[in-house]
Amino acid sequence: MATDHSDRAVAALARERVDHRFKGLPASAEGLTVGELAAERRSLFTGGFTTPVLALSAEALEHNLVAMERYSAAHGLAFAPHGKTSMAPQLFERQLAHGAWGITAAVPTHVRVYRAFGIQRIFLANELVDAAALHWLAAELDADPDFRFIAYVDSVRGVELMDAALREAGARRPVEVVVELGGGEGARTGARTEAECAAVADAVAATGTLRLVGVAGYEGEVPKPDGERVRAWLRRLTALAADFDAAGRFEGVDEVVVSAGGSAWFDAVADVLAELPTLSRPVLKLLRSGAYVSHDDGHYRHLTPFNRVPEEGELHPAFRLWAQVVSRPEPGQAFLNAGKRDAAYDLDMPAPQLIRSARDGSTRPATGLAITALSDQHAWATVADGTELEVGDWVALGLSHPCTSFDKWQLIPVAEADGTVTDYIRTFF
Repeated sequence: MATDHSDRAVAALARERVDHRFKGLPASAEGLTVGELAAERRSLFTGGFTTPVLALSAEALEHNLVAMERYSAAHGLAFAPHGKTSMAPQLFERQLAHGAWGITAAVPTHVRVYRAFGIQRIFLANELVDAAALHWLAAELDADPDFRFIAYVDSVRGVELMDAALREAGARRPVEVVVELGGGEGARTGARTEAECAAVADAVAATGTLRLVGVAGYEGEVPKPDGERVRAWLRRLTALAADFDAAGRFEGVDEVVVSAGGSAWFDAVADVLAELPTLSRPVLKLLRSGAYVSHDDGHYRHLTPFNRVPEEGELHPAFRLWAQVVSRPEPGQAFLNAGKRDAAYDLDMPAPQLIRSARDGSTRPATGLAITALSDQHAWATVADGTELEVGDWVALGLSHPCTSFDKWQLIPVAEADGTVTDYIRTFF
């Protein structure tokens, strides 16, 4: 749901000046605006970019946006992709243009960034008990009648804290909330039992500052998740929605929100939400997968549901971190100039994909090359016998886990397949 304000705010990013703050960008671009630099369509390889430099594939981004738009529509799901993955308003704008209902947030600072860029529908997939944040939220809701905000609640104490802060702020609009059902014993947040969920719902009903609009949770926190366990938990979630509805807990709301869905089990979410019985009012079945926009070459490449349902689509990895060989101190060892400050490493090591020759610009597969460890600013690479690799060569690394890749870069070139840079994505972590 884009607005004129969001369009203007995103367009203003093109007027930001390029300078030393932005890793990897050409020194010769100092003082240009981002829009002016994009218009030059420089080559990532010969246009003055310095290594390490992270790039996003223009083709893969567009493919992934279309793929999840089609998947959501085919399954009757509204889509609020999790913005914590990229924290990039330009990508939010494209997600909204591809049919997203709104954008999901994790913490109040995300909500403030989203609002600065005019996002009108925000789903906070977390509890909110910070009084200062609630004071700000009350003012934001009161100032804009078209702004819709929904947050988790999972405890009576949390409801009490929200109510007290909102009353103190003089909130005129109630904050919409959904009761979070936890994934099970030992999982993250969320009420553990249906009885606890009912107690939280009763606490919400006793306030004048909150309005219960649905139920939600995150199936990725189900202990030892597999298809059977995840679907069993999702059926608990839909049964909870039906029980709350039968008990009249959604009296006065226009629609019931039932929300789940990360990037590993959205096929199960689609299957089980399709089983939801007819309720007394329309249901907003809200999927929140976020990592799809860039996908990856590791964690999500293995976990994506499209591996199980390939006939419904596929996602393409969009990230490529280019680093340079700076040392070959031993026959089987090489060091690249990218490390923990540049590459995700919390789930898997970066994976070498291509070698670009410093001599003639030719490329070849990075066969025989493996990253075994990262220092702050170096990648430790083993080099198999017979592998051609010399100091100065560029190496393209595939990354695992988008959420810890975006956050290391403030301005990310978007490159076409031939290396032509057509845009720059600004992040706000």
